[in-house]
Amino acid sequence: MKITFLGTGTSQGIPVIGSKHPVCLSKNPKDKRLRVSVMVEWDDYNYIIDCGPDFRQQMLANQVTKIDGILFTHEHSDHTAGIDDIRPFFFRQGDIPVFAHERVINSIKTRFDYIFSDVNRYPGAPAVEINIVENNVPFKIGNTKAIPIDAEHNRIQVFGYRIQDFAYLTDVKRIASEEIEKIKGVKVLVINALRLDPHHSHFNLEEALAFIKEVKPDKAYLTHISHHLGFHDELEKQLPKNVHLAYDNLSLYI
Repeated sequence: MKITFLGTGTSQGIPVIGSKHPVCLSKNPKDKRLRVSVMVEWDDYNYIIDCGPDFRQQMLANQVTKIDGILFTHEHSDHTAGIDDIRPFFFRQGDIPVFAHERVINSIKTRFDYIFSDVNRYPGAPAVEINIVENNVPFKIGNTKAIPIDAEHNRIQVFGYRIQDFAYLTDVKRIASEEIEKIKGVKVLVINALRLDPHHSHFNLEEALAFIKEVKPDKAYLTHISHHLGFHDELEKQLPKNVHLAYDNLSLYI
C-alpha cells in the first residue's frame, strides 16, 4: 500500500493569505501546506480521503489519472470544496463513488446541487455514486474494506478510516475508547496536530502525542498543521522516534 499526503495544512493552508508570520514566510517547501487530503493506493486501486479546494492542484502535482472513489471525513469546505474538480475523472470513468455520513452527503448536495440533480442536467457537470457510511459498518473499497472510526470535531461528528494497516484521522478533538480499539494494531497512523496551544476543536501537539502513545502504531504522522505549530525542520527534531511531521507530496509504503 502506498500513502501520499496530498495536503497537510489547516483550513487556510500555509502560507495564510497576507500573513507575516515567520512560518508563512519560510522558504522551506515542507513549510508550505495545501489543504489536508491523502491518497491511498494498493493493487490497481486509488482512493482519496477528502477533496478540498486544492484538489485540482494536488491531482496535477501527483500526476493522478484515475480515482476509484473519495471518502469524506466531514462536510467542512477544506475537506469538500474541490468536488467539482472530479470532472476529468468523471468524463473518463463515469460516476465517481463517494463515501460519507448521510449528513455530509446532504450538505454537499445543498452546496453542489447540480452534481446531484437529474433535472435539466448541465452536460459538463460531473456525477457521483452515493455510498452512505454508518459507524460500525465496514464497507467495501476495491478488493478490501474500510472501517469507519467515529470521532468528534468540537460539536461535529467526523469519520476517520482504517484501511488494512493504515488509519487516517483528521479534525479530531475527542474519540471514545471503543473507537480507539478499532485503530490499535495499525502500522501507520495519521492524526491531526493543529498547533502547540490548546484548541476547541482539534488536537494540539500534546494531545496528538498522547493519542499516539495510547494507540501504539509502528509509525505516526501528524497532519492538519497550522503555521502556529512552528517550522517543520525544527519540530521534526523534537518528536519521538516513531512520530513524524507529514508534509505535502510525502509518500510512504506499508
